[in-house]
Amino acid sequence: MKKQYLVAAAGVLLVVAFAAAAFVYETKKANERAETTKQHASILVRDYSPTIGDPNAKVVIAEFFDPGCEACRAFHPFVKQLMAANPGKIKLVMRYTPFHAGSDQVVKMLEASRLQDKFWETLEATYAAQAVWASHGNPQPDKLWMRLGQVGLDFAQLRQDMQGRTIEKRMQQDMADAKQLQVTKTPSFFVNGKPLTSFGYQQLQNLVEREIGKNY
Repeated sequence: MKKQYLVAAAGVLLVVAFAAAAFVYETKKANERAETTKQHASILVRDYSPTIGDPNAKVVIAEFFDPGCEACRAFHPFVKQLMAANPGKIKLVMRYTPFHAGSDQVVKMLEASRLQDKFWETLEATYAAQAVWASHGNPQPDKLWMRLGQVGLDFAQLRQDMQGRTIEKRMQQDMADAKQLQVTKTPSFFVNGKPLTSFGYQQLQNLVEREIGKNY
């Protein structure tokens, strides 16, 4: 009987030790990422980045996103709700990280739509049609065109603008910045330069509300 207790106790100790080691590791990684972000804070926002919200807002959310990412689509209305609940206090900045196959073409569509002042409408339509074009096993971004009819885009102009070198350079710059900031998955959020180290709706809300409390 004592032997059984000893084996059980040893098992519990192993679990506790493993959990403690995992916690220490995650804490270390979070601290390293926070330090990296601090060192590269100036690259969180580029002057060309799509932005919405009060330009003078004291809380800035930088979101690295992939239009083919299901989690990005799921978080999008939540971020809009945060902004609506705090009018004038939050500015959202979007950064391109097309990790999924086919997403680079859609990023070019989004960036070209900005030239027609239709970025946000195009983003909404892109997310709404994500299941149609963004299958990770067989992405078909060309299918997105048929879902953009209600946005009011000049398709001929959009196709022409998508080929521009400027759009390609911006996408490459965003990817380079993401690498510097150790962004490896989407969506990745930074609030006033602080990375969201624990992923989730509530964690993002808590971080945003802390920054609002500090600045307002």
